[in-house]
Amino acid sequence: MTETVAAKHFLEVNKIDSFYSQIQALNGIDLFIDKGEIVTLIGSNGAGKSTTLKSISGQVRPKNGSIIFDGQDITKNQAHQTALLGIAQVPEGRRIFPRLSVRENLQIGAFSVKDKSVVAERMERVFTYFPRLKERLGQKGGTMSGGEQQMLAIGRALMMKPKLLMLDEPSMGLAPIIVEQIFDIIKEMNKEGMTILLVEQNAYQALQIADRGYVIQTGQIVLEGKGDDLMKNEQVREAYLA
Repeated sequence: MTETVAAKHFLEVNKIDSFYSQIQALNGIDLFIDKGEIVTLIGSNGAGKSTTLKSISGQVRPKNGSIIFDGQDITKNQAHQTALLGIAQVPEGRRIFPRLSVRENLQIGAFSVKDKSVVAERMERVFTYFPRLKERLGQKGGTMSGGEQQMLAIGRALMMKPKLLMLDEPSMGLAPIIVEQIFDIIKEMNKEGMTILLVEQNAYQALQIADRGYVIQTGQIVLEGKGDDLMKNEQVREAYLA
């Protein structure tokens, strides 16, 4: 059950500690996002980027600290409760349903919507970003290219009509030209009002489009700032942009 609380920002992550069994993955993570921003979280493999997203979405429950979203305390929420409040996560590795068609994958994204006309309307909205999905509605997800599967994973998340879209490594395993297309679409969604939290190992791509960014190392935020400023930061350049 969520509790209404006072908050300065759209999303506030306040000093959370998250664990996998006895292993601490996050140590006092602090970050915030305002409405309409693209905020990126960069860092090396195992730094805690994905765990941060999972803690926000309810897949991992923080042991300490709090997470406030749109004036609601969601720290103890389960994943489906957080999703219903308007947070959609596109997981690392896409994780579409390979044996289901494109249409069926998209319909699953609108699991909480009973009105078929609303589902159809949202699907048409997804096609404005990803027209290729409309051409492949009957095709099984597992037979599509990596880039098409990433489009489908994002499209499925958009079917929830989220207030906050969290993307975990959207460029992973994709050809450079497809990466450019995906990032152009992320920028387009943001221009139309979507608030986005982007986890990305491709720091150059992420910082180019981000309003602000955080650098995470071994479960702790070690740097934060505007995207442009982090691009110029010598420590960031040596570690992530070389």
